[in-house]
Amino acid sequence: MVSREDHKHRYEILVDGQLAGFTEYRDRGEQRVFFHTEIDDAFAGQGLASLLVQQALTDVRDSGLRAVPICPYVAKFLKKHTEFDDIADPVTQDDLRWLRTALR
Repeated sequence: MVSREDHKHRYEILVDGQLAGFTEYRDRGEQRVFFHTEIDDAFAGQGLASLLVQQALTDVRDSGLRAVPICPYVAKFLKKHTEFDDIADPVTQDDLRWLRTALR
């Protein structure tokens, strides 16, 4: 099960009630900037990262936002899943500077 946890700035995936992983973001205007995705080693190899990111991006679309894939996993996912091309923005140097400031 994937849920958006706005107070933590992340989407979480649970397996049998246990936190299996998350993808973190910060919102910048109409963009949701993804910067880190992590799956616990105990849940590795089950396709959970892909499911997590797919559902997170679906939520981004449903929310009328755009996705910026600073996170390498999200970037890799978007290259393979062209069905999200309509909401994906390229990463710019300005995005990277903004994120560093936002995470301080």
